[in-house]
Amino acid sequence: MTKHPLKNLAIIMDGNGRWANQRGLNRTKGHEKGAEIIRDVTVYCAKHPSIETVTFYAFSTENWKRPKLEVEFLMKLLDRYLQKELETYQKNNVRFMAIGNIEAFSQKLQQRIRMTEEATKNNTDLIHILALNYGGRAEITAAVNRLIAEGKTKVTEADISAALQTPYSDIDLLIRTSGEERVSNYLLWQISYAEFYFTETLWPDFTTQELDEIITDFEQRTRRFGGLS
Repeated sequence: MTKHPLKNLAIIMDGNGRWANQRGLNRTKGHEKGAEIIRDVTVYCAKHPSIETVTFYAFSTENWKRPKLEVEFLMKLLDRYLQKELETYQKNNVRFMAIGNIEAFSQKLQQRIRMTEEATKNNTDLIHILALNYGGRAEITAAVNRLIAEGKTKVTEADISAALQTPYSDIDLLIRTSGEERVSNYLLWQISYAEFYFTETLWPDFTTQELDEIITDFEQRTRRFGGLS
C-alpha cells in the first residue's frame, strides 16, 4: 500500500457571511475574521514537513455578482492583508503568489500584489497562493490560447499543465469548509486526482488543529490514481 505525502494543498474558504450572520454582525466582520485564519493556516503550512504549496480560493470570477459595497470592502481588505502580512511571509520564509486575472483590479491593488510577489520571490519554505478573480475554466481557456499563440497546432496534457498559472500540475488535497460539497470552478485541471475533504466548520471557525486532523485522515487514504493498490 503506497502512501503519498501531502505536497500541494488547496482550500475553498466558505462560510464567512454565515459566520457573521449567526452573530448578528455585518458580513464584513466575517471576512475580517477569515483573513486571520488564512494567516494561521499559512504559518502552519510553512512549518509542515511536506507541504510545498497552499492555495486559497480568495475571490472567484463569479464573486463580482456580490453587492458592490461588499466587493469594494474585499478589495480594501486584500490590500490591507498583503501590506500587513508581508512581515509574516518574510518571518516564515513564505513566497507569495497570485493566480487569476488581476488586471480587473485597481492599479493600486495590482501594484500591491506584484510588490508582495517580488519581495518574497526568494523565500523557499512554502508557496502561499491566493486565487484572485480566478476561475478554473478561464485558466484552462487562457492556457490553451497561450499555446495557440505560441504556434501549437496539437497540444498534450503536459503542454496544458505547463501553461497553467499554478507552479504545480496536481493538487493532493482539496478542503472546503462550511458544509458545501462542490468545487465551484476551482483548479479544475489540477484536482483531477485530488482527495477531497468537506467540513461543516465555517471558515472563521477553522483551526490548525482541525487542519492537522484532516491531514492525518488524508495520510490514511490509499491513492490509486486509476490503478490497483
